[in-house]
Amino acid sequence: MNDNILEIRNLRIQYKTRKGIVEAVNGIDLTIGKGETLGLVGETGAGKTTTALGILQLIPDPPGKIIEGEIFFDGTDLLKLSISDMRKIRGNSISMIFQDPMTALNPLMTVGNQIAEVIRLHDKLSAQDATVKSQQMLEKVGIPSERFNEYPHQFSGGMKQRVVIAIALACNPALLIADEPTTALDVTIQAQVLEIMNNLKNELNTSMILITHDLGIVAEICEKVAIMYAGEIIESGTAEDIFDRAKHPYTIGLFGAIPNLDEDTERLIPIAGLMPDPMALPVGCNFAVRCPRKMPECELGEIPTVHFSESHYIKCLLFKDMEQEVI
Repeated sequence: MNDNILEIRNLRIQYKTRKGIVEAVNGIDLTIGKGETLGLVGETGAGKTTTALGILQLIPDPPGKIIEGEIFFDGTDLLKLSISDMRKIRGNSISMIFQDPMTALNPLMTVGNQIAEVIRLHDKLSAQDATVKSQQMLEKVGIPSERFNEYPHQFSGGMKQRVVIAIALACNPALLIADEPTTALDVTIQAQVLEIMNNLKNELNTSMILITHDLGIVAEICEKVAIMYAGEIIESGTAEDIFDRAKHPYTIGLFGAIPNLDEDTERLIPIAGLMPDPMALPVGCNFAVRCPRKMPECELGEIPTVHFSESHYIKCLLFKDMEQEVI
């Protein structure tokens, strides 16, 4: 029996623009187990959101297009489904929390009706039963059910994000994609929202992809981590693999830019340079131009992914002779 809820194989996504082709996602592989949380980490422009939209078949076409790859959700290749079949999956089996809670809600509908709309669409309940379930979802995310008939502008940013979470989890999805769900919130509210998401995920046994820049959040709630750079997964593994045994120079650079409360440091060490232009990606390693351990062969050809341990994968020539034989 396959315990994976999602398997992505060699996914490539491009955007065709007047200036050229934007290579947004370049042959990534990801696997998420049932009930598991994966942290997808990387700089702005790394391709994290495009990957999430690709899973849900929400890439705007034109200009975006999935060039190749497979996305298996619970054994079904999503890329082979019709538009109507994908509509049945979105919001029901797979839900997404979008980046900005300020713009994710319809300002002309009450928050209760926005939750009820999803429930009526997928669960085929009567209006009365959908209202009751909507009120229960509001209570689950810490909002009194009496606020069912209020509009989004009557809620703070943190409360709007709770409503968005309620909408996403209303139909008990098997997979939740959270795209930087705390970016627009202050630190105190971030902690509350993350706690709500984590508790509901555990209660409903939902798998989750958490897209974020914050490694602290990843350490708190993720079992697996994938580091994304210029449209590629350059290192992936369990949380222990990444936080205790990070190997790729980019991953090490990310940790070097985080303050350490146990050390007296006057200045953090940033990663020099910028991510390459996705319309003109270099030959070889995309990180080579910024890498402090660059070798001449890094800029000559395709970089293989090294199976460093049973769970730990690294895309770097520094470790090409260290691949482990996994039984």
